[in-house]
Amino acid sequence: MNPILSLARPEIRAIQPYSHAAWLPSLTRLHANEAPWRPAGDTTHAGLNRYPEPQPRALIRRLAELYGVPESSLLVARGSDEAIDLLSRIYLRAGTDCILQCSPTFGMYQMAARIQGADVVEVPLDRAHGWSVDPEMVLAAWRPTVKLVYLCSPNNPTANLLDVGALEALCKALEGKAIVVIDEAYIEWSRSASLTPWLSRYPTLAILRTLSKAHALAGARIGALLAAPELIQLAKRVIPPYSLAQPTVEAALHALEPAEIAASQVRLDTLLAEREYLRRGLEASPLVEKVWPSDTNFLLIDCRDADRFMRESIAGGSIVRDLRANPALPRSLRVSVGTRAENNALLASLEPA
Repeated sequence: MNPILSLARPEIRAIQPYSHAAWLPSLTRLHANEAPWRPAGDTTHAGLNRYPEPQPRALIRRLAELYGVPESSLLVARGSDEAIDLLSRIYLRAGTDCILQCSPTFGMYQMAARIQGADVVEVPLDRAHGWSVDPEMVLAAWRPTVKLVYLCSPNNPTANLLDVGALEALCKALEGKAIVVIDEAYIEWSRSASLTPWLSRYPTLAILRTLSKAHALAGARIGALLAAPELIQLAKRVIPPYSLAQPTVEAALHALEPAEIAASQVRLDTLLAEREYLRRGLEASPLVEKVWPSDTNFLLIDCRDADRFMRESIAGGSIVRDLRANPALPRSLRVSVGTRAENNALLASLEPA
């Protein structure tokens, strides 16, 4: 059996997808029990009184073009979070299966697994070598009940790209044994190429992408699962039929117009320059011991006095992310890169009185 299917829960393989109302927008819709009038203030093209198109074809087409994959290899979801949840529900049997993650990393991998009743195997990133991943440690930790292996690159919260050679070694070694999930939420900020061409080489590889970061649509909640068509078909059995709200779909389509993509690129260039400006400013602060190199739109910092940093930044009108609950980050904060005015305000709040 195809490992994409054999690794999946048998209940998911057997389930029949929900049969939603046929999507025939040229016909008068008397088949979906919708109200026939628009609500006040509705400015959407399709109308909020109508159910949105499940897996909107226009959006899938544009995302497939953006990411360089066939349309059959893409599922659009409510951010990467929903894609992570779908993978958990497809592959993790409660009380039996588990995920493997390289820590510290994005908290939703663990959260989705725990909600599913699955366990979490943690392999630490190598702090002494810039938070690198050790493929031998990952493979030593793998066991047959590990169904999903998460590799975030660039990684959140450590801000670094993972070594491509290490990722390829893991994809090769785990092919057919687990779904290797590479999360590329921050890839645009790294100036590195996506690993989407690997999808044709490694059938049990999945890649997560999002419009939340570089395309400034965090509030719209648009993410994509890129994978073999067989995995996409499994995900379509699990995802709710009307997952994406109509305003979200229309906002995403607008953001994917050529002029908007070009504008996003200009803003991305500007923010990368701001990242360097903020890095220099934070390194000059007596409250900061170390600013880690970044391939993302944020900076991981180790503080001499994290409590004071948090107090002073909040008093100055800014808030940063406190990471100290993570045992690997006992003195660390995460600082998103803002506009020049926002960055200056943060830096000014840290200056001695």
